[in-house]
Amino acid sequence: MTLQKLVHVAAAALEIATGVALILSPSAAGRLLLATTAVSTAAAVFARLAGIGLFSLGLACWPGKDASPAGQRAIVVYNLLAFVFLLSVGISSERVGVILWPAVVLHAVLSAFLVYDWLAARKARKAAR
Repeated sequence: MTLQKLVHVAAAALEIATGVALILSPSAAGRLLLATTAVSTAAAVFARLAGIGLFSLGLACWPGKDASPAGQRAIVVYNLLAFVFLLSVGISSERVGVILWPAVVLHAVLSAFLVYDWLAARKARKAAR
C-alpha cells in the first residue's frame, strides 16, 4: 500500500470511527474531547447527527477505484477545518480532554499529507488535459 493510499485510508477510517463514537455515546466523546460529563439532550441529538455526517464522509472518501476528486476535496477541507477549530477550542477553553491535543496534531498531520496529495492530483489532472 502506498503512503498516499495509507493516508487516505487513515483519514477515512478516523472519520468513520469518530462518527460511530458520536452516534453511540455523545457523552463519552464529550468527556474525552472536552473533559465534560454534562451533555444536554439537544447537544446529544446534534452530536449524533454530526456522527452520522462523519460516518458518511468517511465512507464517501474511502479510497478505491472510483475515488472522486470531490471526495478527496471534501476530506481535505474537513481535516483542515477540524484542525483549525479544535486548535481554537484548545487555546480558548479551560476544559481540555485527553484526546483534544492528539486530535489537533492528527488533523494537522493528515491535513498536510492530504493537501499535498490533493494538489499533486490536481496538477496531474491538469497536465493530462
